[in-house]
Amino acid sequence: MDNIAEGFERNSRLEFVNSLGVSKGECGELKSQLYRSLDDRYIDDTEFQELYTETETEIKKIASFMIYLNKSNVRGLKFKNREL
Repeated sequence: MDNIAEGFERNSRLEFVNSLGVSKGECGELKSQLYRSLDDRYIDDTEFQELYTETETEIKKIASFMIYLNKSNVRGLKFKNREL
């Protein structure tokens, strides 16, 4: 969430998309941590599946948003009055 907020505040669509990519990567890191937590028996199979599914859902949402933004003509305030 913090990566997304930081990217949004930069007022650039491309920097925002980049921050979404970082956030998506962090979700991948979380999946790795979930596997380790399961292996080390900090969480059980049910909890693992629930958290893993939620993480996959967030990854898909972030990816969809990135696709949408990459198709958008909006450039952000940082580049609002600049020539292409």
